[in-house]
Amino acid sequence: MDYTPDAGTITMFSTSWCGYCRRLKKQLDAKGVGYTEINIEEVEGTAALVESLNGGNQTVPTVLFPDGTSATNPSVSDVMARIGS
Repeated sequence: MDYTPDAGTITMFSTSWCGYCRRLKKQLDAKGVGYTEINIEEVEGTAALVESLNGGNQTVPTVLFPDGTSATNPSVSDVMARIGS
């Protein structure tokens, strides 16, 4: 499945227990940045995708950008800069 987000938004891979994920979501909400959240413990195949983006580690939050690049645990300012917000 293709998880590449639409322009101006991101796809964020997370888990329900991840404090860094909760923090990033709160910051994105405050800045009005659109995102689709995907829990890697609930969506089949996404844990392996996150591993492939992070050298074999299931590190979250992993963010996928519209240009197909990714970042692990980015700051909200990094996200905004990369999507042009």
